[in-house]
Parts: sequence; C-alpha cells; structure tokens
Amino acid sequence: MLLLLLKTLALYSCAKLVWSLLRRFLVKTDLDNIPGPPSPSIWTGNFRQIFNFDGWDFHKSIAQTYGVVSRVSGPLGEKQLYIFDPKALHHIVVKDQYIYEESTQSNTVVFGKGLLATLGDHHRKQRKMLNPVFSIAHMRRMVPIFHDIAHKLQTAISLKVAQGPQEIDMVHWMTRAALELIGQGGLGYSFDSLQEDVPSHPYSHSAKEFMSVTLRLFFYRSYVLPHVAHIGPPWFRRLWSLHQMRDIVDTMHNTSKQIFEGKKAALREGDEALSRQIGQGNDIMSILMRANMEAADEDRLPETLTFAAMDTTSNALSRILHLLATHQDVQERLRQEIQGARTGAKDLSYDDLVSLPYLDAVCRETLRLYPPVSTVQRTTRHDVVLPLSTPIRGLDGREMTEISIPNNTTVNISILNSNCNPAIWGPDSYEWKPDRWLGELPETVAEAHIPGIYSHLMTFLGGGRACIGFKFSQLEMKAILSLLIEKFRFGPAQGTEIAWRMTIIASPNVKGSTDRSQLPLRVSLVA
Repeated sequence: MLLLLLKTLALYSCAKLVWSLLRRFLVKTDLDNIPGPPSPSIWTGNFRQIFNFDGWDFHKSIAQTYGVVSRVSGPLGEKQLYIFDPKALHHIVVKDQYIYEESTQSNTVVFGKGLLATLGDHHRKQRKMLNPVFSIAHMRRMVPIFHDIAHKLQTAISLKVAQGPQEIDMVHWMTRAALELIGQGGLGYSFDSLQEDVPSHPYSHSAKEFMSVTLRLFFYRSYVLPHVAHIGPPWFRRLWSLHQMRDIVDTMHNTSKQIFEGKKAALREGDEALSRQIGQGNDIMSILMRANMEAADEDRLPETLTFAAMDTTSNALSRILHLLATHQDVQERLRQEIQGARTGAKDLSYDDLVSLPYLDAVCRETLRLYPPVSTVQRTTRHDVVLPLSTPIRGLDGREMTEISIPNNTTVNISILNSNCNPAIWGPDSYEWKPDRWLGELPETVAEAHIPGIYSHLMTFLGGGRACIGFKFSQLEMKAILSLLIEKFRFGPAQGTEIAWRMTIIASPNVKGSTDRSQLPLRVSLVA
C-alpha cells in the first residue's frame, strides 16, 4: 500500500513538472507579446547574460534596444520580465509589494529566520524593531566610533607612504575598515586592529568570499535551493549546500553566535558590564537584544545576527576612490571642501558630515551611476496586472499600457537602468557628474516618481524591503572619505587597468589577473 502511494506521488510530481514545462510553450500570456533579447540557451535562457561578471554591456543594450520593459528567458523557456518603468516599480516594491515577493528560502538557509528571510507581517514587525537603531539620533552616537576607525585606517596608510608614494590595494583596506565599522557599530565587537601584517579574522575572509561564491552558485540558489530548503531538519538541509558556501556560512554563524553569547552575558550582568564593552552598549546588537526581551516570541529576531553586507559599503568606497583617482579636479575640490569645514584638529561632527554639499554630491552621483547591486528579483505570488507609466508596443503591434502577469513569474528589477534612464536623468545620464546634485535636477526626475528610498534612485530600493541601513552606510562612507581625502592624494596605478565585475555586489579587478578583488592605486601624502 505504501509503495503504491509513493508511486502515485512520484507519478503526480512528474506529471506536474511536465505540464509546467509544456505550459510555458502552449499557454500564451501577455509576456509572449513583449519584445526582448533572444535566448542563447534552452537550458539557462538569458540567465548567464543577466548575471555575468561582464554583463554591463548586455544590460545597457537591453535598455537601449527594448526600453523600460522587456521579456527575458529563464531556464527551460521560463518567461520573465526585465523592467525599470517607474510606475511599474512603484507597484512592485510599494503598492503590491506582498504580491511581488523576494525569494527568501535561500536566505533562510544562509542567514536563518531574520529580516532577510521573513515575509509579510512577520517581516514588518521585525523591521519595526530595527528602525530605532537606524534613526538619526542613533547615527549621531555612531560618529565617534566611525572616526576612531577612520583614524586607525589613516595611520596604517600613513605608515605605508611615509617614505614616498606607494601603490596600495585600496579594496583590501576598505574591506577591512568596513568590517570593523560594522563590527563596532553593529555588533559592539572588534574584528580588526587595522594594522599592517596582522592576520585577518576568519569572519573577514568568509564575509569577503560570500558574495563572489554566491554569484557562482546563483543559478543553484535561484532554481534549486528554493525547492529543497524546507526538506528535513537544518543538519539535513546543509547537505544541499556546496562545500565552500557551507564553510563560509559556518564561520559567519559561529562567530556571530560567539558575539551574541558574550552580549547576552553582559546584559545579564547589567549596564556596568555593557559599558565596558566596545560601543558601551550603544551598538545595534545590544539595543536589539534589549528590544528582543520585550517582544512577543513570534516577533523576535533570531539569536544570531550575521552581517555580510559590508561589501556594499567597502565596494562603494572603493568605487569613489577609483573615480577620484581618475578625476583629479574633483578630488582636489573635495579636499578643499573638507579642509575648509574642519576646525583645528577636531573631527567633523555628524552635522558637519551631512552638510558638506560636494562630498554628498560625490556620494550620490557614484551611487546613482554605479549602484553596488545592479539587479534584484521578485516573484509574483498570484496573477496580477502591472500598469506602466510609458506604453510599450507589443510584438503584434498592439499598444500595451499594462501587463497581465501570471502567478510565479520572475520579475528582474534593473536598478542600474532605472538610475541611468536618459528619459529621466537627461542625455548625460551615463556620465559621472557630481555637479548635477548641486543645482536643480531635471523636472523629469521628480515627475517620474521613482519609488526609491534615496534621492530618486533605486540604489537602496523602496517599500517594505528597502535597505534599512542606508543611513548607516552613508555615514560610514562620509566619515572614511573625510579623513582619507584630506590626508592622501590618490592616483591611478601605473600600467594597471581596472575592470569592475558585475558580481552580486560590483567589485574591482585588475584586468587580466586572477578573480581576486583588488584596486591598486598610487597613494601619496598631501603636501
């Protein structure tokens, strides 16, 4: 009887799979009428073009050839949307955000049931708990911590260039600094003394490797892991993880658990014990642990918090330094602004940092033209109609002002093309021009109603799954830049060409070298 039942279930599963594949070719929807690039492979579709180390030209060609909406192919003929139409983006990330959901199964396996892996009301309640620690009032308390780390970084680089200009891998130092910023400001824990030739913390190596390994496994994470993520207990699910990713997750998990246990012990001992720790109990983890004690069981955040997003800040800082190295006039103008704002040897306050117009313009323009993350995906949870701000012409010649999207359709949101859309930002939208932020932006920018949480941009997304820590990241960047640009002059390394790779988070690489992220720049002391 049991064998018969198993055979029946197997036959049903096979029939369902076959029908789902046939349905892609036999059942016609609005997606079939939308123009898009040809699929180079029946097995992977356009997947390896969209998520490719050298995918910049492909993404730009989609925008220029097909406009704000196009159809792309997924594995085995799956029909997907590729989109950066402003009205559509508003519906996807704000108005109908609970229909267009992020796939969280793989995040659950990697990070546990925290903010990255929850949906709906559960996600909203967890986010509400997190909001106070990213408020402006709390950011003000973070500035002395950020300055202390920036001074250590400044000292380390000063020792390297004391005898004259040197070529320095700045992405190495930005990664170390970003982890220490998150360690002290987020976890109340020091990972790195920021001294030369000091062995890095195991967590640092794992966090740096996480994004590059994730991209190599992205196809597996997107199309295999979601179907096996709920099978069996955690130890069984680990068998589905490949060896390198498993080891990375183990290191990050064990480190964060060790930090958590130390915090829990300090909380039990009282405020005096917390005051003796790094951050004196003002770090994000200490504050959240207090809030967790008062929250209902179902709303509590998990007992291990893992921060892998340091790459976003470190690579954004690296991108700015690379741009400043190749735009010496901008670098000098920024240096003069920072020097003019400083009073004696005193560090710039929170109000000083956020009030420097040119520093802010350099950061905004870099995050506009070069968002660390170029594309994110959402999946529809039932049939839905998606309205467009700009009508498109279907393959049958019909004008389409909205798209009927079937359940379980993958939607690729192009952050990169939304930020660079010439119809919104003007004919110079693909040029790096910090000055655009010092005057009036084109009227089309405000009229587009981009749903991003930051400066009419999609860099930090929008809606309920917008980047909750974007103010934290901005303040980190400005604190680091204010001390580095004032002290050092950055220029291109001789005979070296830097190519930025479209990993999940964009990263620099010396053209023709290994896959390791690196950004050698010529660094000298400012006279």
